[in-house]
Amino acid sequence: MAKKNILLMVADDLGKQLGCYGNTKIQTPNLDQLASEGTKFDQAFTSTASCSASRSVIYTGLHTHQNGQYGLHNGHHHFTTYDHVETVPALFSKQGYYTGLIGKVHVGPSQIYPWDMRAESDSRDVASVADQASAFFDSSKTKDQPFFLTIGFIDPHRDLTRSGFGNAEKYDPRVQNIEYKPEDVQVEPFVNDLPGVRFEFSEYYQSISRLDQGVGMVLDGLKKSGLSDDTLVIFMSDNGPPFINSKTTLYDAGVCLPLLIKCPGTDSGVVNPNMVSYIDILPTLLDWAKHPSPNHPARIGRSLLPILSESSQLDAWSRVFGSHTFHEITNYWPTRFMRNRRFKYHRNIAWRLDFPFAADIYGSLTWEDIRNSDASPKMIGSRPLKDYFFRPAEELYDIQADPNEVKNLAKDPEYQQVLDEMRAATEVWQRRTEDPWLYRDGVSMLLVRHHLSAGLEVPDRFDFDENVPESKDQPKFDSKLAWGAAVGN
Repeated sequence: MAKKNILLMVADDLGKQLGCYGNTKIQTPNLDQLASEGTKFDQAFTSTASCSASRSVIYTGLHTHQNGQYGLHNGHHHFTTYDHVETVPALFSKQGYYTGLIGKVHVGPSQIYPWDMRAESDSRDVASVADQASAFFDSSKTKDQPFFLTIGFIDPHRDLTRSGFGNAEKYDPRVQNIEYKPEDVQVEPFVNDLPGVRFEFSEYYQSISRLDQGVGMVLDGLKKSGLSDDTLVIFMSDNGPPFINSKTTLYDAGVCLPLLIKCPGTDSGVVNPNMVSYIDILPTLLDWAKHPSPNHPARIGRSLLPILSESSQLDAWSRVFGSHTFHEITNYWPTRFMRNRRFKYHRNIAWRLDFPFAADIYGSLTWEDIRNSDASPKMIGSRPLKDYFFRPAEELYDIQADPNEVKNLAKDPEYQQVLDEMRAATEVWQRRTEDPWLYRDGVSMLLVRHHLSAGLEVPDRFDFDENVPESKDQPKFDSKLAWGAAVGN
């Protein structure tokens, strides 16, 4: 019986800047080829646009408010996954798989993520990464075990310089240096067409083309090992591009990402329009391996295998939810979102705080050019600068008419029913996933629910109102609604 191997490749800070997603200015032949050999999802959503948090969702099948990896794992931030959560390497090791990770890890603690082979590295030398992958494939054959290899590419994340993406480093001669001119890049609509922006995107493109070469080298190694026909291949990114108005936001630029899946025995060249979530990745992997899902009461992801060949929109795959709380430890700005095919709803819990900067974005030439531009009023893409930093409690966008999420319809009477329905659906999802950030009167309903059952009455409003502090004679939050009620993902 053939072994059911898995190769999961995760890019770092990559949006849809790929040829297969319509970018005609960039060279990504290997990823374009992978898309042509499998399924390209056009509507794949991470739950949160932050590196560690997003990876934890991939590896646990749980949103960050469920798995505890609220933000970045490294350095001062030190967010970690809960000890009781079952993760990909733990689950597959139990099933006799040889598990490994090469490159970026960025989740913890290590005992919760027990890869058998852990080659953690910050190297962007994709030829060396491919060599390590080939050695892993050979070792799997020697051990006569099915394998699950994760490759955490460093590209195309920014480096520690103000505008660099690792392009000044020296790499293996097999890695081609594919350069781009600033005047030739495609400036994305979420940023401004300015010299610093174009320069940074030219460097970003170069890093993406290096990533693409690495993917090609890894897949060549897999083919040479003779294991391609038994291996599920997934390529994805953790969050959107490392530019303002994308990474760390829950706007589509930050959370609607590339997802390519090549599954032996399924159709090739499929463009799948269904809305899928990163919480669906773990159930997909388990389904491929024919293993049961972990017994977690609030696990709501679904396997993508039954819809891999689907090129039409299915009603059962028409909405996703997302959960962001932190990026860096100083970036507290909890938001929840719901997205369907037409509308996007954001619930900004801490809306009274300024929207925070990630350090790499604050230090970028892009932000320097935007803030010092001569425009009046100043804009970030097509969004007024003030609307980026100061956001209301709720945002509602008609994605079909306004794909860049600029015109907030939350207070438009014409869309009141849409707002009410999406707010209610989001709160049902928050209850189902036991989200501590379902707030009323400025307080977590999850954390005070034992008082609710004892008769505490809480005003039915998001925030505490200092002008009307009384709880008496106010509309009351319905404490009888159950936590853990069934809901789709």
